[in-house]
Amino acid sequence: MKRSRILAAGIAVSMMALAYVPQAAAEVERGELLTTSCFSCHSIDLEGAGNMPNLVGYPRDLMISQMQAFKDGSRPGTIMNRHAKGYTDEEIVMMADYFDTIQ
Repeated sequence: MKRSRILAAGIAVSMMALAYVPQAAAEVERGELLTTSCFSCHSIDLEGAGNMPNLVGYPRDLMISQMQAFKDGSRPGTIMNRHAKGYTDEEIVMMADYFDTIQ
């Protein structure tokens, strides 16, 4: 009887721990999905190409602040201000988190 309680408790703890893993993975996947259009203008090549900033290793907090500035109009842009307005604050953070993971 005591053994089955321990087993049940272990299973319950394991299930609770597993509940958090898919959420984190889902956020990274969603962040990755949200960023696919970025690469049509921005480089992910380590050497960089063109006039747009390279997004590999772009600082997370700087990306969030720049996207917010484009979104609220405090930073002028030709196209980025229009793109940024299409994202929620949560999506901007997910995108910045994803860019922070690529090397």
